[in-house]
Amino acid sequence: IGYDTLGHCFFLEDGIEQRNTFYHNLGLLTQPGTLLPTDRNETLCTSIRDNVHKSYIPSPSTECKAVSTFWIANPNNNLISNAAAGSQDAGIWFVFHRSSTGDSHGLVPETRAELTPLGIFYNNRVHSNFKAGLFIDKGVKTTKANAADPREYLCLDNTARFRPHQNSDPTRPRVTAVIDTLISFKNNDLGAWIRGGDIIIQNSGFADNAVGLSFASDGSYPKDEGSSQEVTQSLFVGESQNRGTNGGQNKYWGVGGTDGRMRTLPRNRTFPIRGFQIYDGPVRLTQSTFRGFVPTPERNTSAVGFNLKNTWQLTPRNNLSQLSFHPTATLRAFFGRPGQWFEENDLDGDKNSIFHDVDGSVSGYRDTYVGRADNYLIQHPNCVQMPRWNGVTCSGRYSQVFIQTQGAPSLSLSISRDDYPAAPLVLRGINSQGASSQQYQPVLMMSKSYTLHWNGPAPREVVLSLINFDKDDWVLVGLCYPPDATFQIMGDINDRQRNIFDDITDYGTVSSLAELKARQTERKYFFDQNVGLLWFYLRARHGRDGHSYCSTKGCERVKVTSTTSSKQTCNCTRTAYPKYSKKPSAVVPMPAPNRQPCNDCGAQQFVFSSEPWTSYLLTQVKSVSVKEQQRGDNASFITVNEVTMSFSQPGFFLVSVDACSGKVNRKYFSAKMDSKMEEYLRSGMPRPSIVLMGTRGQPEGLADLAAHLVSFSLAKAADLTNKESLAMWGLLGGSSSPPWVSLQAGQGDDVLGLQERYLPLALESYGCPPPAPQTRKDLELLRKATGLQ
Repeated sequence: IGYDTLGHCFFLEDGIEQRNTFYHNLGLLTQPGTLLPTDRNETLCTSIRDNVHKSYIPSPSTECKAVSTFWIANPNNNLISNAAAGSQDAGIWFVFHRSSTGDSHGLVPETRAELTPLGIFYNNRVHSNFKAGLFIDKGVKTTKANAADPREYLCLDNTARFRPHQNSDPTRPRVTAVIDTLISFKNNDLGAWIRGGDIIIQNSGFADNAVGLSFASDGSYPKDEGSSQEVTQSLFVGESQNRGTNGGQNKYWGVGGTDGRMRTLPRNRTFPIRGFQIYDGPVRLTQSTFRGFVPTPERNTSAVGFNLKNTWQLTPRNNLSQLSFHPTATLRAFFGRPGQWFEENDLDGDKNSIFHDVDGSVSGYRDTYVGRADNYLIQHPNCVQMPRWNGVTCSGRYSQVFIQTQGAPSLSLSISRDDYPAAPLVLRGINSQGASSQQYQPVLMMSKSYTLHWNGPAPREVVLSLINFDKDDWVLVGLCYPPDATFQIMGDINDRQRNIFDDITDYGTVSSLAELKARQTERKYFFDQNVGLLWFYLRARHGRDGHSYCSTKGCERVKVTSTTSSKQTCNCTRTAYPKYSKKPSAVVPMPAPNRQPCNDCGAQQFVFSSEPWTSYLLTQVKSVSVKEQQRGDNASFITVNEVTMSFSQPGFFLVSVDACSGKVNRKYFSAKMDSKMEEYLRSGMPRPSIVLMGTRGQPEGLADLAAHLVSFSLAKAADLTNKESLAMWGLLGGSSSPPWVSLQAGQGDDVLGLQERYLPLALESYGCPPPAPQTRKDLELLRKATGLQ
């Protein structure tokens, strides 16, 4: 146990530590320290400056503020059945050293941590951390402070990218990093932030975090070409029944969306809670379940959302499939709106937000793409508007074009699709204003034509790269230039891994757009001087492999170099339209809505715990008082493992469940507490049984019931005077009272609502027979990691 430490708690520091195993450790309340920049909080970061260059002032958010309960500087280590709670920054942080540091530097061969496969990661719990439960990203600075880089040695650094390969060799096949059974809850910001690839998260649970899970790759091209990230067989809960308490470290206390009751909230009462955050890509989210995502008037809570204020690319190859949304996940996806947290919601990545709904389990339409409602580059007349999402669901084929410019760094790019010329998409670019070059990264519908315009003189050089194009995908583009412009246009293939160019071919001219269309497979262009549009095709001549952004040969590109004496603003919209306007149409027909429920959707498990070898029983009790009925709430039922048993008459309803097998063995209803019910409570149910009770209306004899409930492992007889509704979880039999036994009572405006409990099954303390010897995966993995039997 590590408790209340200053600085990193369980600490692998130098980047060369490998093959260590952390098994069944607990770390609590990891506090900021002073020794290393990554230990320090904001105040210590800027006040301890002995090792920076001259008068340099560190940036706390990018160089410090990383103190963690488990600080792992090399991925080739094993974490099995650990818990990390209450850290000032992160519960578990994997950080990547470019070279060894500290006393180890120069003593051993370099390990290339960024390329090293992940060890065993199984059954770890992270909760109540301020920044993140699990964080896999970033490195540390491995050089001393100097004039060129005044930051302190070992401060946090953002250049590392985790990309595991066999033998830490980028030329050899990738090795998938597997995060298995991560339980992450009540983290103030991120349940998990994971950058790199290939990575799979499976059998994991995320609850009550500001953002459950966010993957990241890179803002432009992924560092490891062809890599991807996946989450499968996992559960996301926005607001659980664990409402917390007001006070202490719980800074924000507000109304919950799922039940309208007061609860602790992450980040802020108004923060837009998201279960899965789509960012960069390519990512796959599949066979997972969402519960408890209900927006409120002050908080846009959604099951699926996007990184806020996003400048970077979002690939349409981000795939969602086989997802299950509980009735309490009322906002499945949200694309943001101008206002708090989203600001203007108008950065390039915000505008290009999109995902592929592979089977329609999100939108209800199979093989469609869901994007921003105001992005007409991706739409057609048959798209389905999703106003609550600020989204639109469309059929089609979609890819990206990365447009890089030289010679005009501060321009905005306006892209119009000829189907919708009155609704252009305006992009600022991903680089800061004044940079030597700029890059724009729009998502485009394939087999359509577009015109590109600038808010100043046209750039001297424009390079258009085909991103995520499949073979024979195409778009027709017209770039705006002055009438006196002359051009050199060539196509090539850029092998980014080896930094070489191949298949360099000049484009020739044709005399009309009609001729260009007739010869679209050739490398030709047409310049309409009267309008000012330079037309040519972007067509993929090679196929892609897997998740690669570029073709198997490299990134296919078209480079335009222009010469002109004009300084005019190159926006040709007025002359281009209506000449080049087209009637909006769909390239791919919109599918019919899904009619059948998806039986294979969602996670197979409904309970995710740090004891995965224990079976659980899902129970719900929904009692309803007279006052609730007068308000229009008429539902009263008991649910066991998603089988709902309703009761519609005033009275008491009891369901008993075999505590060993989880099967319902008795159901009993009584309109009042009488001798028959007394006899049933005394001898009508077998032992050992889990006993559930709900009420409807205000049944006669409710106050007299208390003494008869003590036999169900309640500590004492409750005072039920003037109570109006009851919900009970009891155990009949057993050697001791389990912690889940409870009796809830409603009175006046303090109504019970839907009560839900997950109860462990088949425990020996219930009187169940000892279980057959079980295969404990954690112990098997421990033996594998250590070689011990």
